[in-house]
Amino acid sequence: MPISEQHVGRTYPPTEPYEVSAAKIAEFARALGDDNPAYGGDAPIAPPTFVAVIAAASWDALFGDRELDLALRRVVHADQRFDYVRPLRAGDVVRAVLSIEKVRVRGEVDIIGVSVQVATVDGERVCSAASTFYHTHAAAGAAA
Repeated sequence: MPISEQHVGRTYPPTEPYEVSAAKIAEFARALGDDNPAYGGDAPIAPPTFVAVIAAASWDALFGDRELDLALRRVVHADQRFDYVRPLRAGDVVRAVLSIEKVRVRGEVDIIGVSVQVATVDGERVCSAASTFYHTHAAAGAAA
């Protein structure tokens, strides 16, 4: 059964633990061209969009869910929002849990809203990341 409104509320298991390191923070900040001193030194914090690395790992469960009949090659990532409790810091070990929040099927397009809750392995909530995906259906007779 392809993805539908009936899948709203589906939640996937947590991702494997991810350790936020000073090296990864520095690498990410360099890739952004952001030389903010908060991203270096002895106790760096991660740039706000760094959490996308962790959230994206949780997307594997969604796109790997055979029941939903989703194909990543037919997806446009339309929107991304972050709601922080606190910044990610070097030394944090976190997991991400993805839930399907909204599904709208409009002709040949599925509009899928997901939320990803990022928390430390000890259960401290750090951030939520919300994304919207546009997914097109396979053309009749085409390979999925």
